[in-house]
Amino acid sequence: MSKTRNTQADDVFRELLKETRVAKNLTQADVAKILGYPQSYVSKYESGERRLDFVETVLVCEVLGKSIEEFSASYSRKLGKSRRTEGG
Repeated sequence: MSKTRNTQADDVFRELLKETRVAKNLTQADVAKILGYPQSYVSKYESGERRLDFVETVLVCEVLGKSIEEFSASYSRKLGKSRRTEGG
């Protein structure tokens, strides 16, 4: 199976998920337990080994105490900053 190439947008998405989790003082194991998955599930989406679909993203956001709208707004800001930094 070939590896998926991660884009800058993918990197920002994963960073934001991890930052949000850490800000809530939750471990990967904490999030996984609430979701009903093994810790490796969280590790894999945070590392880019696995992608989350929309419904999974909504559920993860709920566990992290953020609405999908709040997460989306944070993602858009972070991605914009990242692109401005890269663009010079």
